[in-house]
Amino acid sequence: MGVKIHDLTTPALIASSKAISENLLTMSKARPGDALRPHVKAHKCTSMAKLQKDHGHLNFTCATVREALGMAQAGLGNDLLIANEILDVASLNRLAELTTDISAQITLAVDSIETIDALCKSPIKQVLIDVNVGLPRCGCEPSQAGELAQLARSRGLLVRGVMGYEGHCVGLEDRSQRLDQVTTSMELLIEAHRDVGGEIISAGGTGTYDINRWANEIQAGSYVFMDSAYAKLGLPFHNSLAVLSTIISASQQGWMVCDTGLKSLGMDHGNPLITGAQVWFCSDEHTTFALASEGERQASYTIAPEIELPVHSSSTIGEKITVIPAHIDPTIAYHDVIHIISGDDVIDQWPIDLKGWAI
Repeated sequence: MGVKIHDLTTPALIASSKAISENLLTMSKARPGDALRPHVKAHKCTSMAKLQKDHGHLNFTCATVREALGMAQAGLGNDLLIANEILDVASLNRLAELTTDISAQITLAVDSIETIDALCKSPIKQVLIDVNVGLPRCGCEPSQAGELAQLARSRGLLVRGVMGYEGHCVGLEDRSQRLDQVTTSMELLIEAHRDVGGEIISAGGTGTYDINRWANEIQAGSYVFMDSAYAKLGLPFHNSLAVLSTIISASQQGWMVCDTGLKSLGMDHGNPLITGAQVWFCSDEHTTFALASEGERQASYTIAPEIELPVHSSSTIGEKITVIPAHIDPTIAYHDVIHIISGDDVIDQWPIDLKGWAI
């Protein structure tokens, strides 16, 4: 007999094959071909990236040099954007060396003289000018973008266009507010693009994939798995991934504890979701929760039935439940493999092979 869900050692990542397929199909219809540049930082898994390619998405976004190398080595290097400022010239040179015999096109984000200087010391010569569109993170001021593009071209770099991430907007639950703020952000990016030129205007994420009509490519990643934070937006994607967990303790006072905690969950977007329970807090190896009253019950959103193992009043020590993370990106990075399920069966195991930074 094959492996069943309940045979897995917990905590373990599980994902519904059916829900993944539906999510991929939904996005490929909304953003076909080059209109989507999937961000692999969300899943760090070339098996998933190959499915995205099968749905017509040939260009990808990476966050690290390690991700770009792994994608290229997996035959997924048609057009890779490292949407991050890289100052480590040795890593860039190593990336170029290891992809010499591989058909791979690599572009980097730059937002300063220093990042342009670093890139000029490597064989990689394609760039996007990264523009600050409201999120206080990387990116030059829109008024500086043209000057940086001119400098990059004078140094022998090919400027393909601009990018800007409206990360402060993507998670807003009020759709009208999200649209208003995206509009403001993209006006800044379009202004910068007028000065920079190039064929690419890259932006966006899962939360703005359907309302950002200014960018000609969207860098969405979370849509393939989703999480409880994004689920609040009412997007047409299923929560298809969960952390399988075991109830390991139960108190006479009414709380229970499962073996999934801070070392297996991304917590920056808040507590995870356990259907039928009220999560109290997470510790290193544990999540403490209690049965929820009707008034306390959290919405189930669109969790795929295969990955939703709720807590019941009859829950006992040893019972398996699922914990839905609030943020999938760091959650996945804590694990080594995603167990792909159909019904109760584990039908595949996908290595999370883009983890880490060393190349």
